Amino acid sequence: MALPVAEWRGRTARLWAALDPALRERLAAASLHDAVRLGCDLLRTEEEAALVRLCRQAPTDKEPEAASWYREQGNREFKQGRYQAALRLYSKAASHEPPGSPEVSVCFANRSAALLHLGHFEVCLEDIARAERHGYPDRLLPKVLLRKAECLLCLGRLQDAQDILGVLESKIALDKAMTTHLTQLKKLSQLKVKLREKERCPEPAREARGGIQGKPEIWEENNSVSGASSSLSLSFDAERGRHLVASQDIVPGQSLLKEEAFVSVLCPGESLPLPGGEAAWDTRATNADLYCHRCLRQLLASVPCQGCSYAKYCSQDCADVAWQQYHRTECSLGALLLTLGVFCHVALRTVLLAGFAEVSRLVGCSHSGDKDLENPEGRCKPLSEAPEAGAGTRGIPGCDGNGRYQSSYQALFHLLPHAEQHSPEHKFLCTLSVVAICKQLQAAGLEAAVLNQESPQQWSKLSGFEVTPRHKPKTCEKTSDELSPELKTVAEAMLRHVLQLQCNAQAITVMQELGPGDGAVVDKKPVRLATAFFPVLSLLNHSCCPNTSVSFSGTAATVRASQPIPRGQEVLHCYGPHQCRMRVAERQQLLSQYFFECHCRACLEELESGVKSVVSMRNSFCCPKCQAQMQGEEDTLCCSNEACATSASRENLSGRLQDLQQQTKKALDLLRVGKADQAIKMLLKCQMDAGNFLSPEHLLMGEMEDHLAQVYATLGKWQEAARHLKKSIEIVEMHHGPSSVETGHELFKLAQILFNGFAVSEALSTIQRAEGILSVHFGPQSAQIQELQEMKACLSELPRNILQRT
Repeated sequence: MALPVAEWRGRTARLWAALDPALRERLAAASLHDAVRLGCDLLRTEEEAALVRLCRQAPTDKEPEAASWYREQGNREFKQGRYQAALRLYSKAASHEPPGSPEVSVCFANRSAALLHLGHFEVCLEDIARAERHGYPDRLLPKVLLRKAECLLCLGRLQDAQDILGVLESKIALDKAMTTHLTQLKKLSQLKVKLREKERCPEPAREARGGIQGKPEIWEENNSVSGASSSLSLSFDAERGRHLVASQDIVPGQSLLKEEAFVSVLCPGESLPLPGGEAAWDTRATNADLYCHRCLRQLLASVPCQGCSYAKYCSQDCADVAWQQYHRTECSLGALLLTLGVFCHVALRTVLLAGFAEVSRLVGCSHSGDKDLENPEGRCKPLSEAPEAGAGTRGIPGCDGNGRYQSSYQALFHLLPHAEQHSPEHKFLCTLSVVAICKQLQAAGLEAAVLNQESPQQWSKLSGFEVTPRHKPKTCEKTSDELSPELKTVAEAMLRHVLQLQCNAQAITVMQELGPGDGAVVDKKPVRLATAFFPVLSLLNHSCCPNTSVSFSGTAATVRASQPIPRGQEVLHCYGPHQCRMRVAERQQLLSQYFFECHCRACLEELESGVKSVVSMRNSFCCPKCQAQMQGEEDTLCCSNEACATSASRENLSGRLQDLQQQTKKALDLLRVGKADQAIKMLLKCQMDAGNFLSPEHLLMGEMEDHLAQVYATLGKWQEAARHLKKSIEIVEMHHGPSSVETGHELFKLAQILFNGFAVSEALSTIQRAEGILSVHFGPQSAQIQELQEMKACLSELPRNILQRT
């Protein structure tokens, strides 16, 4: 959720409407500096109290009752053999345990059991160590020691396993009460037998494949733009602003830009209200449960923040770095930041990472030429006019004194906020929201931390359980105290960043698995994981037919050429509305949030030709009688076949389409609960119904073929799965193109199906094609390319007579 919750948006809208017209006019024309000062006066006590009430709907404090409940739910899942679900529930339980609680050791011990069953032995050992450090009860210690020995055996660490079993035998000898643990004693005996067998017949060392390494990418960094390839040059003009141009011919797949986000904030994901207003807790996993809140790596056994129940990390190192950089300030504001949305959170974290000295310097410089930062002519003046500035980039806003454009706060600060183009109501909402955050910072005693006036010794390391708990600042529910001048400066910078984000926010996406799957064929979809500022990536202008592809690894973005880019051509990125996915009118409407009208080649061709969009033709309705295309712009559509002359209501056909989508969703739900046969019947019926009124090239027709392939793959019917997936690929190619990333993902799935179905020659040719497409978009070192190469190597090692037969 980028913007604040609906209730807060509605409240600020009503407050705006009730303002005196003269004051509204003054606010609409106010600079960012003046807007903050007026906002401080207009954020009344009743608004602050309302915000406090809204924050209660997104609690981030520790709740021991929740911890106990999550642990019980985890135990239920564990007993039923659903170890992945149990793992996440134990993590939720650990995040709710208050500092110093002895129950947290039980959470870690329980989680280690789930990790053992899932085969994550190293991580299991880490959780066992956490349990031991946090005072796991002596009476239960045999269980975790046996688990530890079993992990060590599985890892081939025989001496370590023998040492643990020796410790356990000693404990039993000293404490006769332990002999009552018959299950543990039986397990001990089994492990000792297994240990002796491994010592007598050690397993042959496996040949280390180390993955199959692709060719290393050639990379020479640009002298003028950090993280950019030397094949690019930075340019500026009044129409296009800052932009990147090819300084030499570029080939598809060539890396053009590698940048670490200056700041990123995890999008929490949907957390829908529970039915009936029950006083229970949600077991559903969201982004906040699945990914590290700092580096965005996927979580297996999370390290929770000791101060709040929300922030979770992949390691203690990540937790400590996050605490020192920003979370020591954000920790007690979790509910407020969730209520006011990701944009406000990104704005706060941006100023925390930049440091108050740099924020204050740049805000001060903007006052001396406020309009220079917001119009193309004025933007030609850099903040520091150094005589040695690079001639090629002199005058381009955001460059440093040496004429170099870096992924820095200075470059980020110079991104346009378009303050004069945002609606006055939106600017008012953003102003009150950032002022509310700054007032809370002041009320919670966090001003010194924001202004970097605390010494490291004052930082209470609340980030993880490995540190001694110390008192965190108490959140004061409301305050009407006047903001200090320093926090007004912070609020002004934050307001600038919130407005910038509408045009410059970059979604970090990840391919996320759909459903649990059986491991044979993995179905994935792109999911928005985080919102970030990438100052260098922001140099790329938009096109609905871009010549680049952007991929992410954690918080790092990589831009590659997706097609040949001749020297002198601008390097372009798609902001979302792509010509393959929607018509020009829809694209232009979506792009209005960026305050420009798109004049890319795709838009101009479609607007000037007057020809109906290929997208709308492929996704059209067809005549229920003769299957010809239905046409018309009004509510009543007519068959394009004059001999037929059938008409139908657009509303009726749209309703049938929605019903069909709901039925398809129900079929997938049946598959997730193991009812594959019922899922096939429902999908085949949906396919038959769709054929009566949808174009054969309609995307939904392709999606149903894809879903059928998924169901047949689950049943191990590889030929049937491949047949349906090939039909899906034909439709995907029509919509997105044969070299698109969408086609690459579909070919990857087809390669998995053919590999599992032992269709060797066809699998090898599919692997080669998928590899060619995906390496352009993701590079030769990506996980998918590595998996394709492993499949190819495995198939190539088969005996020649088998290869000839297949």
